[in-house]
Amino acid sequence: MSNSTEMKLVYSIVHDEDSPGLLAELNSHNFSVTKLNSTGGFLRSGNTTLITVVPASDVPKVLDIIRKNSSTRKVTLNPNSASVMPGAAYMSIPVEVTLSGATVFVTPVEYFEKM
Repeated sequence: MSNSTEMKLVYSIVHDEDSPGLLAELNSHNFSVTKLNSTGGFLRSGNTTLITVVPASDVPKVLDIIRKNSSTRKVTLNPNSASVMPGAAYMSIPVEVTLSGATVFVTPVEYFEKM
């Protein structure tokens, strides 16, 4: 399929806990999605990367679904946890950190074909 309409590739990196509901909601709106398991860098937490190709006109709808189905969360970093922050000095008290609900990239698609 050549690009008769402008297509966009949407990558969304979400917390593992949000991915089942988000995936189901995207599918219920007839968006085909590829799911990849991934791991976050800073906290090494479980993430899911969802990839979908949509017409450019559908990007706002996809972004709205992602916003509604991914939530920010607070986590507490344990003191003296070298595995959380390699090379950093040991922390003496727990620190609360807010994690984003989703990280999203939207890029143009030069060519797209489903086989």
